[in-house]
Amino acid sequence: MRVSSAATRVAALTLAIALLAGCASNDTNNADDDEYANVAERELYEQARSALDSGRFATATEKLEALDTRYPFGVHAEQAQLELIYAYYENGEWEAARAAASRFIRLHPDHSQVDYAYYLRGLAAWQAGRFSLERLRLIDISKRDLGASRDAYQDFRELIQRYPQSEYVADARQRIVYLRDILARHELHVADYYLRKGAYLAAVERGRWVVENYPESNATRDALATMVEGYLGLEMRDRAKETLAVLIENAPDHDQLDGRRFQPKYLSMRTPLN
Repeated sequence: MRVSSAATRVAALTLAIALLAGCASNDTNNADDDEYANVAERELYEQARSALDSGRFATATEKLEALDTRYPFGVHAEQAQLELIYAYYENGEWEAARAAASRFIRLHPDHSQVDYAYYLRGLAAWQAGRFSLERLRLIDISKRDLGASRDAYQDFRELIQRYPQSEYVADARQRIVYLRDILARHELHVADYYLRKGAYLAAVERGRWVVENYPESNATRDALATMVEGYLGLEMRDRAKETLAVLIENAPDHDQLDGRRFQPKYLSMRTPLN
């Protein structure tokens, strides 16, 4: 089939325009890539530090990234990588902060400030877990997906275990207390759902998980009560009595106790347990 000369000219013109656009795009990209090409390491680091000190964290992030890319083995390389974690954190880039912290820990496990990287990694997960709605008290954080909060809990625990003398340990311990209660209450929300649905074995397992993994949490007493009711639902009265004795010993003023008598939340009982 013949193609008209006019159509050929249009096709050629279109191709030329596309090629020109591509060249222009490449020129722009090259210009962006070369923005710091002639900036010395020290000068670039000082620019990044100035941006950090003045609270311009997006600018600081850009310059620290450039410094890390152009001078990965430079004089300021390790400090730049450490400060990049902080810049990401202050800029609200939680996942980037965690990734940068993990990278720093992997590359510099013996660095004198590696405990700071652990701490910032935990803080980033902490912020990601709390989110803005929790600060406004519009929802109960323990009813949400708590993946980030679990990460923060593990990060802070690792910091404390590895660097017990770190200056960040005291704050990490306080945050762990909060996180432990949140994570435990989350498990109890699930256990409560199982009780309502009559899935008593699953409820008992959730309660036991809280007791075994978060023994210092304020939710432990509710976990014991959950286990008592779960055992009753399974018609395991001996186990229920054993667990009830522990509940009475540790929380005699629990809401589900009337003296030494247990009052289930959902289960109807012909014979009271005491």
